[in-house]
Amino acid sequence: MDTLLYLVARTLIFCISLLPLRLVVVLGRGAGTLAWWLDKRHRKVALANLEECFRAEKSPAEIRALAKENFKRIGECYVGALKTSQMSDAAIRKILTLKGVENIDPEVLKKHGNVVFASGHFGNFELQARARAYLDGYRLLATYRGLKQASLTKIMVQLRAKSGALMFERRSEGEALKEAVREGGKMLGLLADQHAGDRAPRLPFLGRECSTSTAPAIFARRYDCALHMAICFRTGLGRWCIEIGPAIPLQLDGVDRSVDDVSLDVNRALETAILRDPANWFWVHRKWKPASKIQKNRAPESESRTDP
Repeated sequence: MDTLLYLVARTLIFCISLLPLRLVVVLGRGAGTLAWWLDKRHRKVALANLEECFRAEKSPAEIRALAKENFKRIGECYVGALKTSQMSDAAIRKILTLKGVENIDPEVLKKHGNVVFASGHFGNFELQARARAYLDGYRLLATYRGLKQASLTKIMVQLRAKSGALMFERRSEGEALKEAVREGGKMLGLLADQHAGDRAPRLPFLGRECSTSTAPAIFARRYDCALHMAICFRTGLGRWCIEIGPAIPLQLDGVDRSVDDVSLDVNRALETAILRDPANWFWVHRKWKPASKIQKNRAPESESRTDP
């Protein structure tokens, strides 16, 4: 069955690669609409999340319309990513723009050697691996979590590897990732918008506390990297823009800032991106889970609590 699943998936990807990108993303929006009606579990999660965040400013009808558009955008992302993963760098330049490169100070790069980009599930976030088409001299590192189906994990890694990025399974290849960062000349992309587990700190996010990933802050501090936000915005049908934000300071008046304080800055930047275009973020995540016993008894932040 796993082999059959692999062959079916590869055939689907090949067929998608033959179609024009605009047609692919239209089909993706259709797939998202179908998922809206069939996927009751994620529909309920998206509606509950949106209601908690926007009940004071949006009507139930507006929230439902926003959730439905979000499902269409998710369909765009997943189906569109299958197409863009097969496109050349020259073709990517026609549908993807990169803004904010000037925020990366060359002198800081000389000093630090590496850059950590904190990001989230915005737009076609898979395109962030293609930013190397605009940033010469750096190798992108990224993490992934293996799927239950080995064949689908294999395909996912194959598609992402086409970008030239080095991929590391976050649960089993942590040491290899650390070694790659130590070598220098790397851009490390870390998704920081999902629930980060029962041991992570609970920090404010869109008006409520939630388990927050401290990995970007810890990697930047531990390996002396510059830390920036990188967000993918949808600018039109089959068109995206990745925006790199100003450096997030790791020190204040010469004193190291706490991991929690730096992570709170990451949360605030994610909030700004979400409020700019709410449908652009993945509301189907269960971001706001109840606090665990460990989190309720958690002492003030300590770097040792989250070890990438």
